[in-house]
Amino acid sequence: MKLTDYNKVFFMGIGGIGMSALARWFRNAGYVVGGYDRTTSEITKALEADGAQIIYTDDVALLPNDFVSSNKALVVYTPAIPANNELLCFFNNNGFSVVKRSVALGIIAQATTAICISGTHGKTSVSTMVACILDQTEIGVNAFLGGISKNFNSNVVIRPESPLTVIEADEFDRSFLTLYPQVAVVTAIDADHLDIYGTKAEVEKAFSAFVSQVKQGGVVILKQGLDRSLFTNTGVTYYTYSLNQQADFFASDIAIVNGEYHFNLHTPRGVIADVCLGTSSLYNVENAVAAAAAAMSAGATDEQIRHGILCYAGVRRRFDVKAKRADIIYIDDYAHHPEEIKACLRSVRDMFPTQQVTVIFQPHLYTRTRDFAAEFAEALDLADRVIVTDIYPAREEPIDGVTPDLILSKLKKADHSYVTYSRLLAEVERIGNGVLLTMGAGNIDMLINPIHQMLIER
Repeated sequence: MKLTDYNKVFFMGIGGIGMSALARWFRNAGYVVGGYDRTTSEITKALEADGAQIIYTDDVALLPNDFVSSNKALVVYTPAIPANNELLCFFNNNGFSVVKRSVALGIIAQATTAICISGTHGKTSVSTMVACILDQTEIGVNAFLGGISKNFNSNVVIRPESPLTVIEADEFDRSFLTLYPQVAVVTAIDADHLDIYGTKAEVEKAFSAFVSQVKQGGVVILKQGLDRSLFTNTGVTYYTYSLNQQADFFASDIAIVNGEYHFNLHTPRGVIADVCLGTSSLYNVENAVAAAAAAMSAGATDEQIRHGILCYAGVRRRFDVKAKRADIIYIDDYAHHPEEIKACLRSVRDMFPTQQVTVIFQPHLYTRTRDFAAEFAEALDLADRVIVTDIYPAREEPIDGVTPDLILSKLKKADHSYVTYSRLLAEVERIGNGVLLTMGAGNIDMLINPIHQMLIER
């Protein structure tokens, strides 16, 4: 398939973070862009302001005229769209070229040198840091990110003159197997997406296959502790990275100074002294080490790495500090896997060791709640108080017996309660001083601004 065969692209699920990045790229490249999503959002409003034609009802009669005919029109869909969707059925049955998002992204990536960041958690922050570092270099960078970068105020960076592309390589539905990187990072391989993979062993096989696709002469950067036997690509150079343990890339002398992390960054070509991370969280120090390894492998200098990490402003919904006062600190985070929750809460304890910590957690997917209820409870027990709200179903139908109580019943240390989504704002009014975190990958993000405003006013 050649993208030059088309001049129009319709996105099924255009409001998704990955789909919207692709939509922006195609719009910038001069394509007519349209799309469907179930609900309007800040992302879809921004796309519409840029000229995208978006509909919000699954009704063929509402399709823009540009997409009624299959002539020169490509349809890109996300696996979250159900197979019986009326629009998707129309496209499949009427001669349109219909491809998954991962296929379209893979075709774009083939035209550049791809730096792909994979892993069951941490990849959004790492890929965004790499983009921040490489965007300062003489050749610049393109990037497809899994979150809204505060530096770029976008989830996509478009530099048509640059030969480099940073890509967040998503393991869901084995999407990353359409990518053939020059540089690949693997941040973690945890059991996740078991509705797709079934077992952790199958997850590991997918990551092994992804690394096997790194081009000959390329570089693979692995989190220290990953099973090296999983990776059999012999035509590449392997490096390891760690937060503060001996590895090819690691940090030492980590200290908090005026609310910022300072550390020395050890690399195979020497030590970059007194690196300052512009955003605050211990796990982002580890992410910065991984990003430095990828950026160095792509040609960044020590000074560009130092400056890029300093200037990194963060990603919306990744340890996103919304309010910080003497009485209350409010942090929002996208964490929806037990390991992500654990990393976030450990960072909070590291930064605010004397504060009372309250978490409002929205479980994401019935299958994930069922499969990891005990692990969620273990991670959430790092807080002092836990409020669990309704499960966000996303693409799934309810499963008998899978409720928030699966998690709540396994909590051993933290005070805990169930509060319906509709009552969360009222519950926040009763929360006392300390650290408040909202966590989850569902529609809990719709409460961020109301909670922030409530805390400002009280």
